[in-house]
Amino acid sequence: MYDDTQLRHDVEAELDWDPRFDSRQIGVAVKNGVVALTGHVGSYSERRAAQEAAQMVAGVKAIANDIAVELAFDDKRSDPELAEDALGALKANASVPSADIKLVVHDGWITIEGQVALWFQKSAVDACLSGLRGVKGISNNISIRSKVSATNVQEKIEDAFRRRARLDAKKITVKIAEGTVTLEGEVNSWQERQQAEMAAWQAPGVSQVIDKLSVRP
Repeated sequence: MYDDTQLRHDVEAELDWDPRFDSRQIGVAVKNGVVALTGHVGSYSERRAAQEAAQMVAGVKAIANDIAVELAFDDKRSDPELAEDALGALKANASVPSADIKLVVHDGWITIEGQVALWFQKSAVDACLSGLRGVKGISNNISIRSKVSATNVQEKIEDAFRRRARLDAKKITVKIAEGTVTLEGEVNSWQERQQAEMAAWQAPGVSQVIDKLSVRP
């Protein structure tokens, strides 16, 4: 078991260790294994990196990321400029069906709508836009079209769990209805929980994943 004091120390140490952002402006609080990140960083990519670093720590059950993005003067851009760059980045990315995606930019925050066939295409949009200069945040509201049977999807997800060495497939229950996958059971770390959720998203036809897995270190 990990007590909250030790877990906070470990998260702070991991943040200090990561070179992708300045951890001196980030606060960490922990209650019952749930980590709350506060403070500010200079870009949206740094905000994401801080969350990724915290997720790496053993014993973390969930994360509330309340880190604010405070852009330097040179990084601030008008919404039309950012929208133009965002559209260009999407069109240049072969993994993104840009014709099916619409975006709106307001005060540096990008909201994305549309439909794609697979989860990795939705994920590619986040990766494509998160590094743009001037981005304060991203709301990815893209939906995924469902085209396969529930039985087929469930079998593919359970097979994926069995192939992954870190996941104990016997401890995870998969339920699916109309493209929505619900995961229940236990995993040993936040990383395993993410791995299980990603495996579920990768199955064709999955439009939503409800992660009810509990972390039991």
